[in-house]
Amino acid sequence: MSRYVIGRTGQALVVLWAAFTVSFILLQALPGDAILIKFLNPELGLGPEQIADIRASYAADAPLWSQYLHTIGNFLTGRFGYSVQAGVPVSALLLANLPPTLWLATFGFLLAVILAISISFVSVLLPLPWLRAFFQSIPSLFISTPVFWLGILLIQVFSFQLKLISVINPGPWEVLILPVLTLAVPISAPLAQVLMRNIDRALTEPFVAVARAKGASHGWVAWKHVAKNAVLPTLTIGGILFGELLAGAVVTEAVFGLNGIGSLTQHAVSSQDIAVLQALVVFSAAAFVLINLTVDLLYPIFDPRLRAQKGVAA
Repeated sequence: MSRYVIGRTGQALVVLWAAFTVSFILLQALPGDAILIKFLNPELGLGPEQIADIRASYAADAPLWSQYLHTIGNFLTGRFGYSVQAGVPVSALLLANLPPTLWLATFGFLLAVILAISISFVSVLLPLPWLRAFFQSIPSLFISTPVFWLGILLIQVFSFQLKLISVINPGPWEVLILPVLTLAVPISAPLAQVLMRNIDRALTEPFVAVARAKGASHGWVAWKHVAKNAVLPTLTIGGILFGELLAGAVVTEAVFGLNGIGSLTQHAVSSQDIAVLQALVVFSAAAFVLINLTVDLLYPIFDPRLRAQKGVAA
């Protein structure tokens, strides 16, 4: 088991290193220069020597291998450099923009899980075939709904028509209601589809037939026997989706005017702020890697068969 944990952790570190290296090369190959974009403005009145000094302070003219070693060394010690456009440490920008995205992603994912589980098990337990078919078609409707359209629709209905949620100076929790719902609807669709497929597969297993033969009701079998076997494979897709949410919901944050990781990414791309973009790529990769590593390590805990296999392998 310990060998399995060490192996998965080593793979995660290799993925992070690869993400950093590839992003560094691609970002350096981008046309344009963020320093010149900002400091060549005639209104600033800076001469060539002053601009050269600024470039030297950012090590912009150093060889690529030197920049790479300097940057990766700083990242390993928790220093992400300075934003050219904002003139502040990149870590300060991340800390300022991370909380809204973190709350949005967490609550959006939790609501998506609740929707997915409700849709999946209701579609199994309902006695009428046409009702089951209706609930089974809901994920296809959710996944095909454009996020920006859904966000605008929710604002129109709940804010302007029903006047339930204020769009002017909303409270700290009120501001999250509509964005969370906007994220949860499309994210719940793939979760529900995978969960329904796993439920259908679990219902054909011999242990379900044995439980039914002993007189167990359909609902009891679905909850006690089918649920655990159906939920486990859904952990993988759930980890990927949660990592995607943490990486930044650009469209949702833009629609609702939230200053999160998504809006920070948008501004960094438009201004070619390389230091910010590099940090955002590494943060996104770290979110994906950490969440999927956690899912991989949870699998043996929830499934004794995997735990036994890892124990034998170790």
